[in-house]
Amino acid sequence: MLAWDRREAAKFRRRKPERRVPSGPLRPTWAHSILLESLRTVTVVTQPAIRRVLERCGAPCVEAVTAEALHRDCFCVAVDPDAVRAQLNVQLSAQNAPALADAHAHLFSSLPIFVPERTIERLTAAVQALTLAVATPAYVAAVMAWAPSIAAHDPGSPGGLLGFDFHLGPDGPRLIEMNTNPGGLLLNAALAKAQRLCLPALSVPSNAMGAEASAITAMLDEWRAQAAGGVGGWVAIVDEAPELQYLYPEFVLFQQALEVAGYRAVICGPDELRYVDGVLRCGEDRIGFVYNRLTDFALATDPVKALREAYLDGAVALSPHPRAHALWADKRNLSLLCSRNFLAGTGLPEEAQELLAEMVPQTVQMTPDNREQLWATRRQWFFKPAAGFGSRASYRGDKLTHKTWEQMRTQAYVAQAIVPPSERHTGTDEPPLKVDLRCYAYGGQALFFAARLYRGQTTNFRTPGGGFAPVLTLART
Repeated sequence: MLAWDRREAAKFRRRKPERRVPSGPLRPTWAHSILLESLRTVTVVTQPAIRRVLERCGAPCVEAVTAEALHRDCFCVAVDPDAVRAQLNVQLSAQNAPALADAHAHLFSSLPIFVPERTIERLTAAVQALTLAVATPAYVAAVMAWAPSIAAHDPGSPGGLLGFDFHLGPDGPRLIEMNTNPGGLLLNAALAKAQRLCLPALSVPSNAMGAEASAITAMLDEWRAQAAGGVGGWVAIVDEAPELQYLYPEFVLFQQALEVAGYRAVICGPDELRYVDGVLRCGEDRIGFVYNRLTDFALATDPVKALREAYLDGAVALSPHPRAHALWADKRNLSLLCSRNFLAGTGLPEEAQELLAEMVPQTVQMTPDNREQLWATRRQWFFKPAAGFGSRASYRGDKLTHKTWEQMRTQAYVAQAIVPPSERHTGTDEPPLKVDLRCYAYGGQALFFAARLYRGQTTNFRTPGGGFAPVLTLART
């Protein structure tokens, strides 16, 4: 916990934490409030409670209640993927959307991930420190040097939900990447609601019920911040060929949640939008807000021309927007956040500098000058395209071929020091799966934690027993 968290602790024990998202950079006086809120939104499973779970199973499976032991030997606390799929299909049917397909067979895992409370505190503090860093003039100037020109346009909002992906190693959590359009929040909320524990009192993670509300609130905050004339019109959930996207079911869940909140919503492709006479429309419906799930982060291609023009004219609120992607999600930004020399010149509190230097793995931009050295030491690096997403065109150095290496020459790449992920066993005779932990956040506040289990170089939804997994917090550990 950062020093200014401790100084504020006594104040916040006596009053309810503020829930308003600050309009400017995160201030230190917010830190403990945010920490308390984040810890309140995860299921806290106490050591005695876990012991009672194990004893009730009739075969206690761990000597000491630690995350490592539970991940290795405990299969008592389970999730029912079939129940989740059935419930989601009911919701999809209500929106006249197709049911989950065979391709979604490995969307959900059947076991949760256990995370020590002190690790949750570190992750929450990291989100705060990153929010402070991204708001500094030195950081903004540095990332804008390699950002696309459209990123210079500031629409007036933070840019929507963020996803911070971590690996949990023996030396503590390490930040692997940051994303501006993180998928899976509503799907993970549905998964958490379906969790089964031996003790009914622990059966529903407390953050599951609030995840949907947090997501919709963040959208509306974005809309209000950008819409000087007030909130009006339809919400468009936009992606290229949305019905073909793997997470299309989540688009439908967002549509349903928005309609329940009183807002009309449509799911469409960017080519279905028209910008005429200062109004963005889908069909005849005026669009006031676009929930942007596109991977054309700079709005540079022809299919998004109408959206780009409306956005730059201020005729529609867009989130996430190109400026947010430039500030957060470009992989080159990690080369700044891991640098003690750079952080020292940002004006960040010393505690925040130390935390970021520790939690962000060494990341370097690949250039003609260092290509030869990076190839020679490739086994220690993971290579990622600067504007990449979904692990596409990302490679472990020890898996790289000469042909792929030459193809990478034409793109901007970074090399990140390999941080091996932690592991989760799914059965006594099964090889373990890798674990990737995601923190969903907005305005510097950690909102929801979820995990992904997988096998292979990168996260995927093709691994039997893998997929999204709920997170349980081990208290006082």
